[in-house]
Amino acid sequence: MRIKELLISAGVFDAAVFSGDDVEISSVVTDSRQITDGCCFIAVRGYTSDGHDYIADAVSGGASVVVCEDDSSIPAGFPRAVVTDARSCGGPLAQAILHWPGRKLKIVAITGTNGKTTVAYMIREILTAAGYKTGLIGTIEYDTGSGCEDSVATTPDGVALAAMMADMLDMGLTHLVMEVSSHALDQARVAGLDFAVGIYTNLSGDHLDYHETFEKYRSAKAKLFSQLGPDGRAVINRDDSEGDYMSASAPCPTVWYGLNLLADVRAKIQQIAACGSAIQVTTSAGEVDMLLPLIGRNNVYNALSAIAACEVLGATPELSCRALSHMTLVPGRLQRVDSEAPFDVFVDYAHTDDALVNVLSSLRPVTRGRLILVFGCGGDRDRTKRPRMAAVAQDLADVLIITADNPRNEEPMAIIDDMLAGLDESGRSRCEVEPDRARAIAKSIFIARSGDVVLIAGKGHERFQIVGKERIEFDDVATAFSMINDQ
Repeated sequence: MRIKELLISAGVFDAAVFSGDDVEISSVVTDSRQITDGCCFIAVRGYTSDGHDYIADAVSGGASVVVCEDDSSIPAGFPRAVVTDARSCGGPLAQAILHWPGRKLKIVAITGTNGKTTVAYMIREILTAAGYKTGLIGTIEYDTGSGCEDSVATTPDGVALAAMMADMLDMGLTHLVMEVSSHALDQARVAGLDFAVGIYTNLSGDHLDYHETFEKYRSAKAKLFSQLGPDGRAVINRDDSEGDYMSASAPCPTVWYGLNLLADVRAKIQQIAACGSAIQVTTSAGEVDMLLPLIGRNNVYNALSAIAACEVLGATPELSCRALSHMTLVPGRLQRVDSEAPFDVFVDYAHTDDALVNVLSSLRPVTRGRLILVFGCGGDRDRTKRPRMAAVAQDLADVLIITADNPRNEEPMAIIDDMLAGLDESGRSRCEVEPDRARAIAKSIFIARSGDVVLIAGKGHERFQIVGKERIEFDDVATAFSMINDQ
């Protein structure tokens, strides 16, 4: 495809093409290390680096054309297109060169602070049971139909997304469920995609190191719903205070879910036990009783959002409930460590104060003894949530062990000091500090007695600890399992 045709197909109408109207383009990249002959290099200004600094590498590496915002470093006469926002062009240009694979998939997009991963797994479970070949893009893994690979980011950039979607079509997939982070929405990684269903889970303070204010964070999340077409559906939590705000951004009808009697898809919780939650789901089609094999009120909300979204796509509530009643647990989401110990150990990804409230509240009803919490806060991330998470911990857990959780470029004790500021005298009297995460987990196992529940929070499915710029192999589940069996 020629560059001018590509720009038009991608809807990029503000480009000034200075030369190379007839240059043929074979692929689109944003990484100069991926340059091949005949490709189009898009120079994106990133959060920590600027693609314009790599234009010379792209030119010498065989690129046929450069799309950029500033062409001052491009050799005279070299084909280029100057645009006002190169970042937002990446996805549409990559989609256009691949003949818009995203338009040939039914895409379910999920946003919110907590619950995205669990909801994504639930929807894939239901759609698969309904006979749809379904792909997955999210925090834990990418599944394009040809096998799964570990995620690099919750939502990859638009160029990578287009390639994944093309692979999905090649494998015969018809549906895609994807998590969409606030970073992805703010950075236009999903620009040009039309979503069939957009799901909103909830919103609490997070990523303020990036967004700066809660209002900007909320606004970024709401962008997802503006990408729903008139035939799409917004599936929104009726019980969340920001639900109306999200719904107002959607140019299509909203399907509400929740425990609220005014919700279109709602549930009555009959019992929450260690084996799961017995609930009665009500939709316009009637009532369905089910046992959800996941603990906690938050997972009831997750299930309702999945049932509502899949009903929009043609799956009956009966089929959805049946599929969810048999679903396997999501890695690192209230994952029980397999053991014969007289106490239970769970690993969860909770790394915000709101997520910690949800998981601790879920475990309290199934705790006969003490609730022991091992947790920390990430370095180079939102500092405001550190004392909030500690305050939640002292209110809802009996024993606190504060440790390191991906300290990155910060000193672990500096992070821990920020957390300790959220504790009062009562909390400090029940708190131990152990910066070494393995030792902290060992300590929690050592002090656990019959009937106690240990929660190791923050890392969930992750199999590494980030110290400085190095990723060191570390797995909470494997570490806890080893500690239990070494006793």
